[in-house]
Amino acid sequence: MIRVLLADDEAMIRSALAALLRLEDDIDVVAECADGSEALAEAIRLTPDVCLLDLEMPGLDGVEVAERLRRETSIRCVVVTRHARPGVLRRALASGVAGFLPKSRGANEVAEVIRRVAAGARYVDPEIAADALSDERSPLTDRELDVLRAGQRGETTGQIARALSLAPGTVRNHVSTVLGKLHVTTRQQAVLVAEERGWI
Repeated sequence: MIRVLLADDEAMIRSALAALLRLEDDIDVVAECADGSEALAEAIRLTPDVCLLDLEMPGLDGVEVAERLRRETSIRCVVVTRHARPGVLRRALASGVAGFLPKSRGANEVAEVIRRVAAGARYVDPEIAADALSDERSPLTDRELDVLRAGQRGETTGQIARALSLAPGTVRNHVSTVLGKLHVTTRQQAVLVAEERGWI
């Protein structure tokens, strides 16, 4: 039996998918979790073979959960998402995710991906992979991305400067450069663009 932990903050989707996966002869859903923190704790406690993680969850998202599990366990993770953006795929693969597919796939396809991942293979939805190959790379430097990441939740220039051990003027210069490169007028818009493309 392939022991699976399922995490999705949408209760109806979570329970429906769990019920459908339990119809498979070789899959046992050992836990259903409503957010990333619960998924991380339960995965460490239960050590399932595969974690099926929604990307968009409160607290820790699916990629963050997968990244932490990869550091602490040998559990393999599959991330599913409603918005399969190419940048997010790159972020997921860099975090060690073994499978990546859109929520539009049927339960039988999800079950097949779980089997492949449990057997040691990787799986990326072909359409997402094609989009990722044609998607643009980030024009921002690592330091510029650090500044955006540190200000992701609306932190002030001073808070960003303290977090990165930079002078406030240096942070302002980086932000100004980022706005020019991304052709936006506010730091919040720059953060949205970078998140949308999976750069941060």
